[in-house]
Amino acid sequence: MLIENRTFDELKVGDKAELNRLITADDLLVYANVSGNHNPLHIFDQDGDGDGRPEAMAPGSFIGALLGAVLGNVLPGAGTLYRSQNAQFHARVFAGDELVIRVTVTDKNERETTVTLATEVRRLSDGALVLSGMAEVLTPRRKVSYNSHDLPGLVVQRHRHFEKLLKRAEPLAALKTAVVCPEEPNSLGGALKARDHTLIEPILIGDTDKIAEVASAMGVTLDGVEILHEPLHRNAARRAVELVHEGRAEAIMKGHLHTDMLLRPILDKQTGLRMGRRFTHIFVMDVPGQPHPLLVTDAAINIAPDLKTKVDITQNAIDLAISLGIEQPKVGVLSATETVNPDIPSSIDAALLSKMADRGQITGGLVDGPLAMDNAVDIAAARTKGITSAVAGHAEILVAPNLDAGNMLAKQLTYISHAEAAGLVLGARVPIILNSRSDDDMSRLASCAVAALHHARMSGKLG
Repeated sequence: MLIENRTFDELKVGDKAELNRLITADDLLVYANVSGNHNPLHIFDQDGDGDGRPEAMAPGSFIGALLGAVLGNVLPGAGTLYRSQNAQFHARVFAGDELVIRVTVTDKNERETTVTLATEVRRLSDGALVLSGMAEVLTPRRKVSYNSHDLPGLVVQRHRHFEKLLKRAEPLAALKTAVVCPEEPNSLGGALKARDHTLIEPILIGDTDKIAEVASAMGVTLDGVEILHEPLHRNAARRAVELVHEGRAEAIMKGHLHTDMLLRPILDKQTGLRMGRRFTHIFVMDVPGQPHPLLVTDAAINIAPDLKTKVDITQNAIDLAISLGIEQPKVGVLSATETVNPDIPSSIDAALLSKMADRGQITGGLVDGPLAMDNAVDIAAARTKGITSAVAGHAEILVAPNLDAGNMLAKQLTYISHAEAAGLVLGARVPIILNSRSDDDMSRLASCAVAALHHARMSGKLG
């Protein structure tokens, strides 16, 4: 965006400018580190006042600093310097609030080439006054223009959403999990780390010699861990299903075998774990800078889902989101456009899913579509397109039109946006933890936490 300042001679009393700013928990983390103000009232996972709830309240100095963005970028703009600033605070601001920051020129001092501006900050949602005051600034001496996108970016890479899920799963009993073919370091190490975090109680199924060899190479002990010898992958997967039927396993975790080999006995119509819905895959993603987790579905199982399958894809994702603590999940059904186009089948499916949710055929969440990716997750993009919706700009679940799109979206978020991804398959009698060989420890732990939380809610152990 090209920004141009205004010199003293160009300014006149009554000139106004404003900017909108969505406050995120990551903003407050960055500000705490830069300012040195580590007051727990301002940190997303801390309870600073002892009321039992984390606050994520914006510091007053942070709100005041937002005025500098209007003064330094817009009015008067580049070259502006503060002389003085006073402020009175009227309301508190929390992560998730969107603010409107306004300045108005009220006086000009010809001798000192300064201007005085009335300043105010309001919440966009209800118009509540947050801050009011006056600022006196030295105005720019010469014209300057620059591109705001030239500034280097900043990414907060702490994965706070997964940390919150791990903390939420801590009180739960360890989930009895059949780990199929943990015959290489990542799959065996992930299962053992999840055990150490009391997320799962693993039963290892595979070639006992290979499992023992991997454990020895890793320098870890398997003392106290049940191991069932099934050297053939297809038999190991079948044994996991049998453990579920016997009541000995409450989840299944993929180890070092192909996904189709794992799922084949689970999908068996006679002896498998079908429950009536289609099996669907969901990535729970912790994307730096996003105020909440993003659920991306389906990215691994249903290649070109029809409308009936998309109903199950959407419902499974809503059910999982509720298990993770999202009370009424917002579902954006993605297409290449935000309007229905008969030539784009995904836009028609999206509109039908939205209407089916309105009629109670999909329950538990708010569903809207078609939405393009930008106006599903960015409120400014949604406003630019004139979309009025509780979902647009705030989607927590993204339903992709097909596996290609879902898989590409998830991997773009992982490799370009530095996201962590936890994969789960729903639709069976028990959750299926579907890890990738490239997943790191946090992804594997989060997958187990997600499975434990969903199992606990579905079995009535979690409200």
